[in-house]
Amino acid sequence: MLPKVALATTGIGSLPRPVWLGERTRGSIKFALEGAALAEALDDATILALREQEEVGIDILTDGEQRRSNFINHAIRNWSGVNLADQRRKGFHRNRPSDLLLPTVCGPVAHKSAGLAGELRFAKAHTTRPVKMALPGPMTLVDSTVDDHYGDEGVQALAMAAALNAELHELQAAGCDMIQIDEPAMTRYHDKVRAYGLKALDRALQGITIPTVVHLCYGYPDTGRKNQQYEYRYEVLLPMLMETRIGGFTVEFGRSDFDPAILKLWGERIVMFGCIDPGDTPVPLRASVEKRIAEAL
Repeated sequence: MLPKVALATTGIGSLPRPVWLGERTRGSIKFALEGAALAEALDDATILALREQEEVGIDILTDGEQRRSNFINHAIRNWSGVNLADQRRKGFHRNRPSDLLLPTVCGPVAHKSAGLAGELRFAKAHTTRPVKMALPGPMTLVDSTVDDHYGDEGVQALAMAAALNAELHELQAAGCDMIQIDEPAMTRYHDKVRAYGLKALDRALQGITIPTVVHLCYGYPDTGRKNQQYEYRYEVLLPMLMETRIGGFTVEFGRSDFDPAILKLWGERIVMFGCIDPGDTPVPLRASVEKRIAEAL
C-alpha cells in the first residue's frame, strides 16, 4: 500500500551497481560472476539498494534494477517469439540513426513464464516499505527490437502489450504496490502515440487495479546532454495520455526547462515530479530542489 502523505519520494531508474557486480558497457552491464555466485551477488546488491533507499528516507522503494543486465532484454527474456541471441542492427533507433544491436522478434510474441514477480517477492521480503517495479512499455519495446515477423508496428505493439499485461498481472498478484511503465518512445514519436501507442498502453493495463504511472523520459544520465532535438513536449503528449487508463505520469523537471504550470493538464492523476537532474551535472543544492517543488505545488 502506498503511503498516505501529501508528498512521497521515490526513484525512477536503476541505482548504481557495486563495482564487484561487473563492468558497464553501452546500455548494459557485463556481470563478473556466473551461476550460484552471481545469484548470491545479485541478492546482495539488491539488499544494499533497498537499505540505501531506506537510510535516506525514500518512501516508495525499487529493487534498484540490480539484476537487469539490460533493461529491455531482461524484461522480455522469458517471452516466446523473441530471440535475444539473434541481435541485429535496426539502423534507426530512438528516432535517430543507430548501430546498436537489438533482439529480433521472430514469431508471435507471448508471455510464457514468470519473469519479474520473483524479483519483486525478494525485494518485498527485505523491506516493509512499498515497492515499485518498472517495465518498458509497448512502444519502447517496438522501438528496441527488430521485427522479423509482424510487418506492422501497430500489430506488434498490441502483441507486446498483451504479453506485458500478463507480466503485470503476475506482479499485481505477487503484491506489487505500484507499476511504472517506461515509454521514452512516446516522447520521440508523437504520431505513433496517436496511431497505436495509446491503444497499446491501455491493452497493457487491462485488469490492473494497483497504481500505475507512465514515465516520459527527457534524456539519459550518461549522455551529459539534453535531448531537445526530439519531440520532448509534455504539453502535446499529456492531453493524449489523459484518454488512457494510466493512473499518472512521471516527468522530468530537473533536466528540462518546462513550466510546471503544465501540471494542470493532469487533473487528479498521480504526478511524479522529477526534480533531480540525473545527467553529468553538479548535485543540486537542497534549496534549488525545494524551490522546484514549491513552484510545482
